Amino acid sequence: MLFSPIGRKLAAAVLTAGVAVSLSACGSGQTTPAPAPAAGQATSGAPAAAAFPVTIEHKFGSTTLNAEPKRVVTVGQTDHEVVLAFGVKPVGATDWFGERPFANWPWIDSKWGDARPEVISDGSEPKLEKIAALRPDLIIGQYAGINKEQYEKLSKIAPTVAQNGKYEDYSAPWRETTLTIGKALGKSAEAQKTVAGIEAKFAQIRKDHPEFGDKKLIVGDGSTPGKWGVFSPKDPRVTLLAELGFKVDPKLDGKTKDGTPIEVGDEGLDLMETDVLVMLPERADDVTRIKQNPVYANLAVAKTDRVIYMPYQTPSTGAALSFATVLSIPYMIDEVVPPLSAAAKKL
Repeated sequence: MLFSPIGRKLAAAVLTAGVAVSLSACGSGQTTPAPAPAAGQATSGAPAAAAFPVTIEHKFGSTTLNAEPKRVVTVGQTDHEVVLAFGVKPVGATDWFGERPFANWPWIDSKWGDARPEVISDGSEPKLEKIAALRPDLIIGQYAGINKEQYEKLSKIAPTVAQNGKYEDYSAPWRETTLTIGKALGKSAEAQKTVAGIEAKFAQIRKDHPEFGDKKLIVGDGSTPGKWGVFSPKDPRVTLLAELGFKVDPKLDGKTKDGTPIEVGDEGLDLMETDVLVMLPERADDVTRIKQNPVYANLAVAKTDRVIYMPYQTPSTGAALSFATVLSIPYMIDEVVPPLSAAAKKL
């Protein structure tokens, strides 16, 4: 899968199927007792012993956790944010965005404190030796694309909770990932309260903005000159915006396969014609280039200024939408609801 700007956002980078690292390089493959707490390892506040043991179902079966985990490694692309939301600092995490070490963003900067995780993957392949060296007692992969071979190898290092098999890889809803990770950490009650709080925020927005309810919406990407992306109705970014009250444009039904995006050239830009279009450029200065494309500029949605631009960097609203976690969602909502309302009212 491409790692160009458009490829990185059009579909989350998958963990490569052929992890060629031998577990012999990681030691015996058995979970090693964790050492005394050190800077950067998981900390979880009050004991959660009463919550264990717990068994969590996932794509490759089930995993039972007998005690509260102390050293957590996240291999999913956004799992570290959910873990941090519960006051637990992963000892290892995926840094798939690269440009911002440890994926520090406005909604998460303060959560790390002085702790910094080991980067165990850039989103392309988990580094098994690094994971094993961290001596985790829990490996989490929720917003992930772990395959069976990888799951088996990771499970030899520590109990591993893979993604939910009910959803396509990289498509588990934010509620699902929040509740699953909360359960794994012994914080189910806190997870349920967190989810309820965000649901209440969405409900209030739908009440306050009835103009969203009858408008169709499409999410696109124009980060790479000459290439345009249209996200699947099943993409978490699309479903998240739909929770504000919009309807995903039905013209996309059946046009995407397995939830993957559609990539088109200028000749296919009519696919973006809709009531409200959300564009995810790489940076704010990409917006000028996008607007100057004559085919794009001729779209009715563009000519009538019903496009919302959410850059991945500066001010990072696109990244907040893409991460779609309990930390990034409130930030995203506060930033984009006003311009979305202005666009919707133009119809």
